[in-house]
Amino acid sequence: MRLALHAEWTKLRTVAGPLWLMVGAIVATVALSAAATSVVTCKPGDCGGDMAKLSLIGVDLGQALVAILAVLVISGEFNTGMIRTTLTAVPRRSTLFAAKALIVTAVVAAAGTIAVLGSLLAGRLVLPGYGDQTLTLTDGPTLRAVVGSVLYLVLIALLSLGIATAVRDSATSIGVVLGLLYILPILAQTISDPQWQRTTEKIAPMSAGLAVQATTDLGNLPIGPWAGLGVTAAWAAAALLLGGLLLRRRDA
Repeated sequence: MRLALHAEWTKLRTVAGPLWLMVGAIVATVALSAAATSVVTCKPGDCGGDMAKLSLIGVDLGQALVAILAVLVISGEFNTGMIRTTLTAVPRRSTLFAAKALIVTAVVAAAGTIAVLGSLLAGRLVLPGYGDQTLTLTDGPTLRAVVGSVLYLVLIALLSLGIATAVRDSATSIGVVLGLLYILPILAQTISDPQWQRTTEKIAPMSAGLAVQATTDLGNLPIGPWAGLGVTAAWAAAALLLGGLLLRRRDA
């Protein structure tokens, strides 16, 4: 496993694409969060609403770049045929898949932490007075939103890795992942039956997972913060299981 991890880390850090995707995810996350908080007009200490969730809204955009990175970690090798060389170096496919998952987890966790903390800092700077009181890691709900957002990004990366391993094609995998993330919540809003609409929001990986960012009015959420993150974790686990099984059974 150690050699497999070293090989995957070497491949990831020596290619320009993953680095730029991570930088892009950080910049996009912080920029959107700063833009969202900048349009809020309120008196210091009396903004109302969920300012923590608003400050972390950039995760909605940054997750797309995280997903693309995770897809390319393995689908790029299938597209170029380099997967054969990789499997020659690491014949045990379960070890190879686990190494890729661990490297993706570590990289996304690091970049996600920077992006989420940067978004929170942007909220504090743009909303002086209110931000000093609530947008701080000493506030329990805000700390949960921050930690949960980082975990959410990691789960989206693992979900994307699993789907890409099963599908193999980069473009198709990206389309499937982004469709799950962005189209399901849109479809939920078109459902006229309120009960079915809430059910869809409970099972969609994005709308359920991002419930962890909520810090106010939790009783009106379709699903609780940690339960929602659990739904996203279930999606990621199912995708990894499917991808891992197909990787072991298929020819390279």
